[in-house]
Amino acid sequence: MSDQDSGISDSLQHPRRSLGNRYRSQAEKFLAISSKDPNNLSWAVQNAKQSVLYDFTNHENWKILVKILVEMKDSEGVRATIEDLFSVLGRDPDHLSQLAKIDIIESSELLLDGALRVDPLDPDEWWTIIDGDIDSLNEFSERVKRLDVSGHRANILFSRRLERIRKNGKEDIFIELSRYLLSQRPNNHEAWNELGRMYERRGEFDQSWFCYDQAETHFPPCKSRGLFRERMRDRVQEREAKPWKSPSIEERVDFLEKMRSMSSRQQPKTEMPMNEEEQVTDSYALIERQRNGGKLSEAFFIARRMAAEGDDVSMQLVQEILEELDEK
Repeated sequence: MSDQDSGISDSLQHPRRSLGNRYRSQAEKFLAISSKDPNNLSWAVQNAKQSVLYDFTNHENWKILVKILVEMKDSEGVRATIEDLFSVLGRDPDHLSQLAKIDIIESSELLLDGALRVDPLDPDEWWTIIDGDIDSLNEFSERVKRLDVSGHRANILFSRRLERIRKNGKEDIFIELSRYLLSQRPNNHEAWNELGRMYERRGEFDQSWFCYDQAETHFPPCKSRGLFRERMRDRVQEREAKPWKSPSIEERVDFLEKMRSMSSRQQPKTEMPMNEEEQVTDSYALIERQRNGGKLSEAFFIARRMAAEGDDVSMQLVQEILEELDEK
C-alpha cells in the first residue's frame, strides 16, 4: 500500500462530521415530504445511511436512520442498524441477545435512546457521566476488557474515550486500556505513538521503544524508532545520563507474547513441551488457523514474535497480515 493509499484509507475510517450533517439534513427533508409521496422514503433512507457512514459518532444520524426504517416497517433493516450500533459501542453478547426477544419495530427507538443515553457516542458527554469517579472508571475498565473492539469504528470511539481519561490525569488506566485496544487492532500507528510518548514522559524507555517499534512496523514513514533514538542520544549528551540500549530480543519477544495473549479472549491453554522443529511447524499452523478464523491481531503478534526471534519466513507473513489488517 502506498503512502497516498494509506492516507486515503485513514481518512475514510475517521468521522467526517460535515458530510454526515449534510446527508442527515437531506434525509430529514425527504422524510418530511414522504407523506405526500411515499417514494421519498427510499431517498430518505439512502441519505440517512450515508450520514451514519460518514459520521458514526453523531447520535442524531443513527436516530434518523432508525426512524425512517420504522416508518418503512423494515424490521430487518432496523435490526441490522441496532446491531451495527452495538458493534460501534463494542460487541457485547448481552446486548445482542436482547434483540432476539423484542418486537424490533415497536421497541427500536426506545432501545436506541436507552443505549445512547447510557453509552453516549460523544466522548465529552461520556466523560460527563463518568465524572472522574474511580468506581465508574474501574467498572468501565473491566467492561472494555469483555468487549470486542476490533472494528475500526469501535476502536476510534474507545480511543477518544481513553483520551479523555488521559487528559484527566488517569495515566495508569489509559495505559492499561490502550494496550488492550491495540491488542485488538494493532495497525493503529497513531495510538502506538501516543502510548509511546506517554511511556517516554514517564521514563519507561523500554516500553516506549516497544510502542514506537510497533508504530513504525505498521506505518514505516513515521520513523518513530529513529526519532526516539535521537532524543535518547541528546538526553545522554545534555544530562550525562547513562546511555540507553534497545531492549534485548528476549524482552521484545516477551512484549509481543503478552500482546498476543491479550488479543485472544480465550484463556491460554497449557500445552505439552515440543522440540524446536515441532514448535516452528506449530507456530506456522497456528498463524494460518488464526488468519482463516479472522483473528488477524493474534496472528500478527505471533508472526511478529517469530520475526523478532530471527525467523526470516515469518517476516513475509508479517507483511501479508499487515495488508489483511488494512483491508479489514
